[in-house]
Amino acid sequence: SVPGTKVELTVSCRNLLDLDTFSKSDPVVVLFMQGSGSREWKEFGRTEVIDNTLNPDFVRKFVLDYYFEEKQNLRFDVVNKVGAPRSYCSVFGVQDFLGQAFVALGEVIGAQRGRLERPLTGVPGKRCGTILLLAEELSNCRDIVTMQLCANKLDKKDFFGKSDPFLVFYRSNEDGTFTICHKTEVVKNTLNPVWQPFTIPVRALCNGDYDRTVKIDVYDWDRDGSHDFIGEFATSYRELSRAQSQFTVYEVLNPRKKCKKKKYVNSGTVTLLSFSVESEFTFVDYIRGGTQLNFTVAIDFTASNGMPSQPTSLHYATPYQLSAYALALKAVGEIIQDYDSDKLFPAYGFGAKLPPDGKISHQFPLNNNVDNPSCAGIEGVLESYLQSLRTVQLYGPTNFAPVINQVAGTAAQVTDGSQYHVLLIITDGVISDMLQTKEAIVTASALPMSIIIVGVGPAEFEAMEELDGDEVRVSSRGRYAERDIVQFVPFRDYVDDSGNQVLSMARLAKDVLAEIPEQLLSYMKTHDIKPRWADP
Repeated sequence: SVPGTKVELTVSCRNLLDLDTFSKSDPVVVLFMQGSGSREWKEFGRTEVIDNTLNPDFVRKFVLDYYFEEKQNLRFDVVNKVGAPRSYCSVFGVQDFLGQAFVALGEVIGAQRGRLERPLTGVPGKRCGTILLLAEELSNCRDIVTMQLCANKLDKKDFFGKSDPFLVFYRSNEDGTFTICHKTEVVKNTLNPVWQPFTIPVRALCNGDYDRTVKIDVYDWDRDGSHDFIGEFATSYRELSRAQSQFTVYEVLNPRKKCKKKKYVNSGTVTLLSFSVESEFTFVDYIRGGTQLNFTVAIDFTASNGMPSQPTSLHYATPYQLSAYALALKAVGEIIQDYDSDKLFPAYGFGAKLPPDGKISHQFPLNNNVDNPSCAGIEGVLESYLQSLRTVQLYGPTNFAPVINQVAGTAAQVTDGSQYHVLLIITDGVISDMLQTKEAIVTASALPMSIIIVGVGPAEFEAMEELDGDEVRVSSRGRYAERDIVQFVPFRDYVDDSGNQVLSMARLAKDVLAEIPEQLLSYMKTHDIKPRWADP
């Protein structure tokens, strides 16, 4: 996700344990975070103490950096303050512990409207009440401005011909300095240029402060880079935004000329022709607005993977070691499942001969239930996958199109933005139906879905790279994909020699899921879908 998406967590508790004899408890909440890939909990911060209440609403908030593609584990400990100095363990003894809750940040954001209530646990034999978490995305200002300007009677700077004017925009900083934030194109050989409309985030223009100075310089372009200064003017976002109803004309002034020449009026004028504002929605806006991510899994059961009973097979597992397929499924699935309210995942296999009659199938339900191929949770998918390995015969060819079309069919039923589908294909990459798969991807690119391909094993994955479409947009029979919806990663890049699977699987999930928020936004934008609720 975009680095620096900041999320603010507001914490409340209800019906806390009462530990104090003469008054109610004095609760404080301490937040611990687990480093990515490490098991160790570190204190992140704590709320203020609120005296004498079992239903505190804390004012002090936690501001966290949020990354969709990482599992960010949080632990909230509620304790009874006893003149608490800083160090946590030594001071809050067992007798001051009011309960705790473990959640992933994604669960809070994925909850309805970003509100999550969890029971507090940890005090044997006691009901500890609940903790309520509210997640809100910070950055007050996500508006994007489109404006167009023109100028009249600018000073002539070039000896031959007229000037070649362009504009430079600066936003002012707290300390009075200026930071460049936009340059227009150069309009050649005119003193009355009309510049193209351009788009800029409000944050870039004024950092969300509508009255902050925006300085605009007018230059005459020179090939050697020594552009001549024509003049300048100042405005603010608030002043610019008034131009929605009327033209605003600014005088372009050159301070040096003004000092020298008594009769100096100006060096021309600049007119703001149009100004409009749009809100830029984020991934979090849609998830909080109720968009559900639906996760479907498809696993490669072709003979090129090797016999599952042989140690060389990509499906080979021991009681102590999951197969590469199972590891990849777990890594990606555990993050996605936080955003899927029913935690039911349709799971298919492709390229196997099925009992009893050895029919080849390219989309057989792993749980053997054609009417309802959904498995309960990632654990359920793993269970059905292992069950299928024991009953079907690995065969071929390797066809992706049937399962892509199957998910596309489901995605096509609800296109209002309330459902978004993610198909995870785990494969050894030896694909047999490249043309049909490209056709399926081009069709799917107009639907609310993304495809993740994890390549397992030692193959060269050129075909998978081609489907990824990062370099060249996927096309089929002259039709191009409406947007990029495929993300491919080779599993072998994540198996480190040190055997630290936790870390490398966290990295795998991170790289695989990093493009999903952008892909979801590109679908919503292309189809002009706003988040479902827009209350303040």
